[in-house]
Amino acid sequence: MTSFDPVASSDAMHSTTLPHERLSISRGPRSGLTISVALHSTALGPALGGARLWRYGSWLEAVDDSLRLAAGMTMKNAAAGLAHGGGKSVIHLPVGTTLDPAERRDAMLDLGDAVEALGGAYRTAEDVGTTADDMAVVAERTDHVSGLPTDRGGVGEPSEATAAGVHAAITATLETVFGTPLVAGHRATISGLGQVGGRLARRLAAEGARLIVTDVDPRKRALAEEIGASWIEPGDEHLVETDLFVPCGVGGALNARVIGQLRCRAVVGAANNQLASRADAVALEERGILWAPDFVANAGGVIYLAMASEPGADAAAIEQRVSAIGRTVQSIYRDAAAEGVTTLVAAERLAMARIDAAGGVLAAV
Repeated sequence: MTSFDPVASSDAMHSTTLPHERLSISRGPRSGLTISVALHSTALGPALGGARLWRYGSWLEAVDDSLRLAAGMTMKNAAAGLAHGGGKSVIHLPVGTTLDPAERRDAMLDLGDAVEALGGAYRTAEDVGTTADDMAVVAERTDHVSGLPTDRGGVGEPSEATAAGVHAAITATLETVFGTPLVAGHRATISGLGQVGGRLARRLAAEGARLIVTDVDPRKRALAEEIGASWIEPGDEHLVETDLFVPCGVGGALNARVIGQLRCRAVVGAANNQLASRADAVALEERGILWAPDFVANAGGVIYLAMASEPGADAAAIEQRVSAIGRTVQSIYRDAAAEGVTTLVAAERLAMARIDAAGGVLAAV
């Protein structure tokens, strides 16, 4: 079986060999912003992965993030059984910068050009910091884009499907840890109330979960009040005693310090690349905290985009495929326990088995 380490791929910038098939870095001629498009693998088919608009300390950090996220998309798409490889695009927004509507449009047009230059090897969609309306602008420059608004003939944003998949992973985890998939009465701490985290919070609250929530945007406190959740200031959420810790913000939240302070039975969330390092999967296991690998738990959105974009898309079939994430998570838990490995290793083996079965080859990391 091919060896691949999606967590270690975050060090690609310091490696002597690029573990990705292609990396495109450009300075948008309209926006002046640095745009990085990382194409990790097309072993299973054209790469599929969203476009992130985010603030970084430097453009190099943004490029590094695109490499890491693209590698994660390879694992996500493979574990989900999709005929797509992994890619990601990142638009670097300097700290303290805010785009007005015209500047945002320029950034999306530049992104469209960058995607088009790859000739169909990579298909983009919305991600953190971007929307379906942004993708409509990208589509002015390339056909290789998913998730357009429904009123423009697209399939819309995938956030609902992502949240549904994470919910399936949560109920599967509750059944594994507590013997019942029922959410009612369980405590859950949600960090990040964006498109996915907010939907998940509403659903869990409606099902009777006792929620503690937070977000870096203080305006999201209104959502906490709306659903009857307790609010905690960002940065302290991992200190709360809870059943489930649900990271739904940006990646890297599970580092050695946070893991050492967690007071929960399991971690299941929507954030990509939750582990700060590969060793953190071992640290979670050593603390007896069950972790649902992020690239499996949050695959609902990419499943939706891939299936809904096909001719004759069947809504019921898509819903069934997304809900099956729960069964996949449980199988990973069983395999990890039986083989004496972390859930990260078990999930990687699942993804790599599918790549190998298709005759795919990944560059060594």
